[in-house]
Amino acid sequence: MSRLIPVFIVLNLLFVALLLAEFPNMPVVAVEAVVLAGLFMYLEQPGVRRVLAYSVGAVYVLLALGGLADVLIRQSLGRPLNLYLDIGLVGAMVNLLSTNLGGVLVFLILAVFVALTCGVAVLVGRLLLVFGHNRSSGYPASGKVVAGTAIVAGLILVIPSPLGGKLGGFNLAGFAAEQAERAIAAHEATRAFERHIGTGSNGYSGQVRTLDRFGNADVILGFIESYGISTLLDDRYSPLISGRLSTMQEALDAAGLHVVTGRLRSPVQGGQSWLAHATLLSGQWIESQLHYDTLLASDHPTLIDDFRATGHDAVAVMPGITMAWPEGQRFGYTRIHDSDTMDYEGPPLNWVTMPDQYTWSWFQNRVRGPASKPLFAELALISSHAPWVPILPVLDDWSSIGVGEVFNQWKSAGEAPVSLWRDPDRVRDHYARAIDYALNVATEYAIRHADDNTLLIILGDHQPAPLVTGEDASRDVPVHIISGNPELLEPFTGRFASEEPGLPGFRAGTLPAMNSDGVSMDALRPFLHRHFSSPLPVSVVADDTD
Repeated sequence: MSRLIPVFIVLNLLFVALLLAEFPNMPVVAVEAVVLAGLFMYLEQPGVRRVLAYSVGAVYVLLALGGLADVLIRQSLGRPLNLYLDIGLVGAMVNLLSTNLGGVLVFLILAVFVALTCGVAVLVGRLLLVFGHNRSSGYPASGKVVAGTAIVAGLILVIPSPLGGKLGGFNLAGFAAEQAERAIAAHEATRAFERHIGTGSNGYSGQVRTLDRFGNADVILGFIESYGISTLLDDRYSPLISGRLSTMQEALDAAGLHVVTGRLRSPVQGGQSWLAHATLLSGQWIESQLHYDTLLASDHPTLIDDFRATGHDAVAVMPGITMAWPEGQRFGYTRIHDSDTMDYEGPPLNWVTMPDQYTWSWFQNRVRGPASKPLFAELALISSHAPWVPILPVLDDWSSIGVGEVFNQWKSAGEAPVSLWRDPDRVRDHYARAIDYALNVATEYAIRHADDNTLLIILGDHQPAPLVTGEDASRDVPVHIISGNPELLEPFTGRFASEEPGLPGFRAGTLPAMNSDGVSMDALRPFLHRHFSSPLPVSVVADDTD
């Protein structure tokens, strides 16, 4: 009997590990381990024990994968795992790993991972079989096993844990039940969102409106990847980024440009940037892939429709898009430029297909410069995307950028991501420097190409992962609005503050308010409708596909 104690300890630790994401608040004794140990001591047929043991091992592995995913999702996206919502992220995660680590290394990692999971399944099965072996050598009689198991299980459910809470719990069943509850809640929320979209009771955001007050101004929406408010609120980043914003203010002032700054709350953290883009464009809160798919399946209009109705050419510049993107066609851009159509002949920089300076330069030379009518352009700026290595300097001579061959000198610069990410402090340092680079480049573009006929909106898409921000950080992102025409900015600092209580107050300068939270990104489109537009029936939207 004494040999069963260490076996039970190992078995219990495996079951407790399923709730590692809730450390230190998870139960330290798993009731399932007690019940299964008693069950296998009770079962007499060896064949039944063997089949059941390895079946339990297989189920355990599936739940363990869920538990590991829960830890990863919490650390990367800042929320618990929801299998109903997150199963579709597997492909994106593998693609991200392949880009940063290389296909061969990812294949080896996956092969080792599969081998380990199979090994764990076998381990759990063999641990359980230990309790059923050699019943004639002193194991208790069946009746005593049943009674003892029930008593022990009952006790550990009521005895308090020294770490707080109860000593024991149904770790395996609890994890499965928790996922089921989240799936039901997500399903109900998705159905409610579908009804909300379908009824048309969305106020301004359910209508197409011409944004007349912009006139012929180019409206350029530049999303800086992972540019979150923590860059200004966190002492680890604020000295560098606050300094950059001060330099930005000086440069804009010297160029005769005006800037106002505020905060908006993103629906996501750490990833899934497309949900933030869709939220801002649609005026709807898009916090899950299911909401995103529902939006795409509906005829709900977006800012793209608004600007096309105004007479603008709606263009997407997406250097991070490397595969087919049918969603872009659904959104109604007149043109979509991705990594394959942006003429870049420089080196890829880990996940980053091309640096922001090239994206801005190419946009100006190939899209905005030759444009025959005003633009509404959405740019996804990706130099500040993880793994944040290498960090490039900003070239003084923009005319030398060409097709990007000038960046070949940084082809092998910096260390490999797999090396950098062993040290969280160095990761955070690289993150801050990447944001500094992105803001520097955006400023340089503004002072060269923004004028009275430009409204340049620079904002973050979401906060970075909790590894960078810490737990429970605000999901706000800064937003800077730049123009040579102060009348285009007046609603944000005048009527935006006085006539729209409850919406974020923008203020002059490059620094947002530090002591007040922003409202959600879905508030921006209705705000633009109220202050820059007049109504237009949906049927009037032209089918402009040139």
